[in-house]
Amino acid sequence: MADKGWVGLARAASDVFGWVYFLAWSLSFYPQPLLNWRRKSTVGLTVDFPLLNVLGFVCYTLSTTAFYFNEEIRHQYAIRNPGGPVPTVRANDVAFAVHALFLCAITYTQFWSWLWGFERTPGKRASRITQGIFCGCITGLLLVGLVVVFLNQDARDPQAWAGIDIIYAASYVKLIVTCVKYVPQAFSNFKAKSTKGWAIGQILLDLLGGILSISQLLIDSSLESDWSGVTGNPAKFGLGNISIFFDLIFITQHYVLYKDDREETRPLLG
Repeated sequence: MADKGWVGLARAASDVFGWVYFLAWSLSFYPQPLLNWRRKSTVGLTVDFPLLNVLGFVCYTLSTTAFYFNEEIRHQYAIRNPGGPVPTVRANDVAFAVHALFLCAITYTQFWSWLWGFERTPGKRASRITQGIFCGCITGLLLVGLVVVFLNQDARDPQAWAGIDIIYAASYVKLIVTCVKYVPQAFSNFKAKSTKGWAIGQILLDLLGGILSISQLLIDSSLESDWSGVTGNPAKFGLGNISIFFDLIFITQHYVLYKDDREETRPLLG
């Protein structure tokens, strides 16, 4: 009886954590485009960040929707993870991915000053490194897709190439993007010795969302009594941990290193 009570409590906690993380992470995408709109400018924000965000969330949306809705992918997952055959992707993961992709696309279009009536900022283009990463990720996905199509192996064999490998490749692209997308902005803040134009509110919400996302994943995996729920969902696990790491860097820049040069006259979530 005690075990059933514990399981019920854990499932309830997972649901609460999942939807609160969805809310926190979803809200974290609003401060930056709202700040840009208020200032009629994208000065202080590198184009690399929203560009990589769009790519990353296209891949994350593909990954979460496939694991949640596609029966063939879910079956292939069960074959490869017999100890925990149910993917640890929840409805809140799908909702977050789709919503985030929409907001990231909005933020990216704000660099088209003519579309929004913003102040023109000549020379706003992604760095060559970012362009290389973008093209490399697309190429990698295409290559994996070609391998799966042309080898056409038996998906019932856990070692064979199958459609799930395309989904995993998309997950890894999201992780790569998450690893590198923050670097140009952190370096830009460092060079300017300022966080002006960078909405810290999104980082505070991102940190909360990252902690709750990881917590939900760990709870769900423990309920399955198999930690393949973590290894089988690298996008969610990596996304949460990497985000937390960079969030702490930005918080340090904003509140410790460059606290005397903040744009706080009309704060918008920080």
